[in-house]
Amino acid sequence: MTAALPLGPPRTAAARGGLLARRAARAPRPLGRALLSTATVFLISSVITFGLGALSDANPGAAVLGETATPADIARMNHEFGLDRPLTAQFTGWLGHALTGDLGRSWFTTLPVADSISAALPVDLSIAGLALLFAVLLGGAAGIAAARSNGGKVDLAITGICSVLGTLPAFVIAIGLIAVVSVQAGLLPSGGYVPFGQDPGQWLRFALLPALALSLDAAAGIARQLRTSLVGALRENYVTGAVMRGLPSRRVLFGHALRNSAGPAVTVLGMSVPMLIGGAVVTERIFNLPGIAQLSLQAAQQHDVPVIQGTLLVTVAVVLAANLAVDAGLLALNPAARRSSAARPKQGSPA
Repeated sequence: MTAALPLGPPRTAAARGGLLARRAARAPRPLGRALLSTATVFLISSVITFGLGALSDANPGAAVLGETATPADIARMNHEFGLDRPLTAQFTGWLGHALTGDLGRSWFTTLPVADSISAALPVDLSIAGLALLFAVLLGGAAGIAAARSNGGKVDLAITGICSVLGTLPAFVIAIGLIAVVSVQAGLLPSGGYVPFGQDPGQWLRFALLPALALSLDAAAGIARQLRTSLVGALRENYVTGAVMRGLPSRRVLFGHALRNSAGPAVTVLGMSVPMLIGGAVVTERIFNLPGIAQLSLQAAQQHDVPVIQGTLLVTVAVVLAANLAVDAGLLALNPAARRSSAARPKQGSPA
């Protein structure tokens, strides 16, 4: 048997280190991968969103002009909306205009879809932002209290309450809050909305109940995840070492254990954004909020495809932006990942 010929000169330790450094330099960073996946999901979602409208049997000419419309009138209106073009041309034109903020015009009101969404979206964003704040405050406090009372009465009580809240839909909580807080106690209004810029105090009065109704499920999930991860973190060696060095218990909890155990809770917080938007469909109806859910529901009843496509696309964009913010938050909470991304040697530098 003949000896195998060497494929090249043997690599030294420095050469191997340089090769690994070049491979690391070519690897995408965590936020780069998140941006790439976000763009991919957005593109796929835009195809699905456009396809749902294109494959529907909605005909703007027949719907707008009514039963007295002639085939020539329907064909003329379809031409004005560009529906007589190939689907590929329709999609590329729609997506190109959407990326610049032009979501088309409503088939019925002929108003720009972007204007209708820009009027309704701040309602949802303000309520969802307040709900996320409640979820972080309530869930964070409950999770920390349960972890510090691991196995005690406080832990059992918080775990039981979170289990119950996790099974209640947002509309059930909303009806209960209206019955107790608005009808019986008369403390807050049961419906309506005032923009924040018009009167911040009145906005808060109208936003408290819907935000609280949407936040309790997310708060329960955050509390459960934070309690589990924090109990494990408090048993780690670095926490024991910090206690042995005489550091204050508050510093050990918030400066060491909480920072390293908050990742799962932050993930739950990001996953709560789609649930908040989904729950807003019913919650807006209960509290009579003029949000994007009501806009999309009205458009669906009228078969107003441009409005439906615009609201779906904007909703997907909001959810993806929230997920991207979660990825950035997890990277900030993970010092090791941040240092490994920042400390990668440049190509050609010695290992």
